Amino acid sequence: MCRHLAYLGPEEPLGRLLVEPAHALYRQSWAPRRQRHGTVNADGFGVGWYAEGDPVPARYRRAGPVWADLSFADLTRVVRSTALLAAVRDATLAGADAEAAAAPFAAGAWLFSHNGAVKGWPGSLAPLVSSLPAVDLLSMEARNDSALVWALVLARLRGGDDEGQALADTVLEVAEAAPGSRLNLLLTNGETITATAWGDTLWYLTRPGGGTVVASEPYDDDPHWQEVPDRTLLAASRTDVLLTPLKDPSDALAPAPPKEPST
Repeated sequence: MCRHLAYLGPEEPLGRLLVEPAHALYRQSWAPRRQRHGTVNADGFGVGWYAEGDPVPARYRRAGPVWADLSFADLTRVVRSTALLAAVRDATLAGADAEAAAAPFAAGAWLFSHNGAVKGWPGSLAPLVSSLPAVDLLSMEARNDSALVWALVLARLRGGDDEGQALADTVLEVAEAAPGSRLNLLLTNGETITATAWGDTLWYLTRPGGGTVVASEPYDDDPHWQEVPDRTLLAASRTDVLLTPLKDPSDALAPAPPKEPST
């Protein structure tokens, strides 16, 4: 459970997106408006952003609540970027991984966040764990469900899948192995945003002045925010957003509706 946000667009101070709006991610750490599971996101936070001329993003992560970090407001006031991903965390299970368990996770140009929880973790994903190369398991940043979901996504990305295929196939695979999981995933490479709505809220905003925001919930009351339907894959650029329905694996097990009697 968490709240997260990704942005692509004209260069902005990070704080203009994460701190200044009336219902910014900063405030969502203690007062989310649309979070379906959990009420306070105080188990860590992080932000990753891209600097001009460097495809590998920088990250700033901490284990505690964002409101207790005395440096965060200064950092976000002066650091500017054309792309970012940030999250505030409500841990599924308490752990000892500290800031390593806080999103965004990273590899190469990618930043990743998971809002949700894997049902029956960790036992439910044992078959999927065995499918990963040992080097992938040993290089996981943390030992929580989100880190494993990221390892599954990353294996597909490194295998040549595009971002949308990697997220969609991972969500369907985990949902089949652990029915009832909540799998809102968020991924950016600094040029595109890819996300899934699967069990919690997801919204997007195409800003009139340019840029796209994808977030767990709106950071203000702008009427241009659009809610993403559940069981949906989102693919966004700086100007366009494409939504594609995802089929729940459990639907295949549901009995077919009775046929209408012929007349």
